[in-house]
Amino acid sequence: MIIHKFPRLWVKPGKGPKWELNRRTGMITLFEYRRKKVTEKRAPFQEFDAYINTTPDRQGLPMNGLSLEHRYEDIRIFFGDIQPPDRNTQQLCALWDFIQNYMDTSRPLPDAPLFEEHRRNDPTTAEHDQATGRNPRYWIDMDEDTFKKEQMLMRSRVNVINTFSRTNLMAQYVEYRV
Repeated sequence: MIIHKFPRLWVKPGKGPKWELNRRTGMITLFEYRRKKVTEKRAPFQEFDAYINTTPDRQGLPMNGLSLEHRYEDIRIFFGDIQPPDRNTQQLCALWDFIQNYMDTSRPLPDAPLFEEHRRNDPTTAEHDQATGRNPRYWIDMDEDTFKKEQMLMRSRVNVINTFSRTNLMAQYVEYRV
């Protein structure tokens, strides 16, 4: 009865984005919605650390999820809406790699269908695409069979990402103390 007569008690309507990764400014913003008031917490990307959180599922098996947490303030982003918790960590490492590549303005945007229409608006990406002769409609004009092959290639690259043995790029911004 509550679900049918008073749906707002059961399902809260979305009010806006939970967070934002802004490549242009290098900032991460967390949005909080409380009683018709929106508060924002904002900090530079390089002040965040990525964590793989492990929690048990209903059977007690470990499930991993990716979070970004600010070093100095109470700002946390859980990426469970983008990459659901899984027993494997490779997808999470690939997501972290994707986020780092997206936020690094010295490099072009990751070459993914999601960014196809925005590549020309990003100066670094536009310069890279012009220098390499990349077709501006690479993903848009792709036929179905080629797209499926590209998807398989992307999935195979995810499985060989070796995140834990790479150089820690955040070390240039942070002094780690044990």
